[in-house]
Order: sequence, then structure tokens, then C-alpha cells
Amino acid sequence: MSTTDTTKLIMAQSQPAPFSDEIEVIKVRESIDYDGKKINLEDAKMGNVSRCVRVYADGIYDMFHHGHAKQFLQIKQMFPEVYLIVGVCSDEKTNRMKGRTVQSEDERYEALRHCRYVDEVLRDAPWEVSVEFLEEMKIDFIAHDAIPYQCPDTEDVYAAHKAAGRFLETQRTEGISTSDSICRIIRDYDTYARRNLRRGYSAKELNVGIWTTSKYRIQDKMDEVRDKGREFLRHWRANADHFIESFIHTFARDVAITRQVGYQDKNK
Repeated sequence: MSTTDTTKLIMAQSQPAPFSDEIEVIKVRESIDYDGKKINLEDAKMGNVSRCVRVYADGIYDMFHHGHAKQFLQIKQMFPEVYLIVGVCSDEKTNRMKGRTVQSEDERYEALRHCRYVDEVLRDAPWEVSVEFLEEMKIDFIAHDAIPYQCPDTEDVYAAHKAAGRFLETQRTEGISTSDSICRIIRDYDTYARRNLRRGYSAKELNVGIWTTSKYRIQDKMDEVRDKGREFLRHWRANADHFIESFIHTFARDVAITRQVGYQDKNK
């Protein structure tokens, strides 16, 4: 790679990934000889291709986490040169088809743009990816885990792509998912609510009632008293030897003086 190419690469990596509807991205996509140079899986793996392999991954990507990033890393490592396009479903589609998200669509778009493995972000991605969509976006393969993803009108939205040899299987990261994170927040809700009240959030912002707020404040006072008690015990334990030595030294001296005075009085 030439010095100029290296400089361009570094500059590109230092910028957020562009959106699919940006003018420069559209120009590059239109310039690709997609129909004349179809890429099959074997050639892609061997590197017998004349351009980057264009791979598409789609999802909601709510509360973007390292499991999402590892999926993208798997995709980037599948072939020698991969151009990764990530489709992110809008709030409207997600709320209608799956349920409410924690983050808004704009927050989710921006999170994806700042992942170093992502080359392009498609906003308002289709819920079901058609062959026509892949042709329009000049995508060679679509990537997802192999678990069938059901929709009202199909048992697996990726079935057609699997049958056509255009599907790439990725592995889920065990122990992390958006649902797991939400479950943890719900499980420890009182802890997080109390913390944010202490940080200055209002009860209204946290959707907490007056009685619950009062309960949290009482719990905070109880914790404060408990912590002070623990601090006193830690201080005592850390200095116990010193306290005992001082006690013995002081009272042993007083006892000796008392005995001496008593002895003198007795012998008068």
C-alpha cells in the first residue's frame, strides 16, 4: 500500500462511518460493477475477487454492546477485504414489530457509526430483506446468526438467502444481549433509582411516586448510619493495639501511684 493510500485509510478510520444516503456513498455504490462481477462464497474466501466483498448485517442494535461489535469483527475477518454495511431498523418499525427500545433511532444510528468495524450505516433498514434490496444496495452476502428469525408471514426471514448461498453465519456472544442488560436494570431498579435521585434527577424524571421517594430517602439515611458504624469499627480495629496499649499505660501508672501513696500512708 502506498503512502497516499495509507494516509487515506487512516483518515477514513478516524471519521464516523457514513450513511447510505450520503452523496459520496451513492456515487461509490453506483460505480461498482455488481452485475458483471458477481461474487460467490468460494472466491470470496480465497480472495479471488477484484473488489471488496460487500456484506450486510441488520438489526435493532439497542444499547449497543460488545456482543454486537464482536459480530461485526467476525464479519470483517471472514474474507481478506470486507466492506460492512449495517442496517438499523427505525423506531416505528421496531415498536410495531418487536416493542419499545431504550435508545431512540438516532442514538442507535450514531452508536453504529462510531464502531470501527462498520463502513456504512443504513438508516430505517427494512424489517425483511428481499433479494431486490440486496441487488439495489449491491450487497454480496447478508450476515446473521443461524437461528431462524420469525416474522408474521415467514418462519425465517433469511431462508431465501440461505438457500441462495448468500447467507453468512455469525456466532452470538454468550452472556450479553440487550434483553440481559434490561433485565439487570429491572432487577436492580431500586438501586439505580436511589443513585440517580442522589445525583440530582427528579422523581418525575425517574417516574417515581412520592411514597417511593420517601422510602428511598429513609433507606439512604439508614445506609448512612450503617456506613458510619462500619467506619467506626474499621477505625477501632485498625487502631485497637494502640488504644489498648495507651489504656494499659495510663491506668497502670495510676494504679502504681495509688499503691505508692497507700503504702506511704500506712507506714506513717
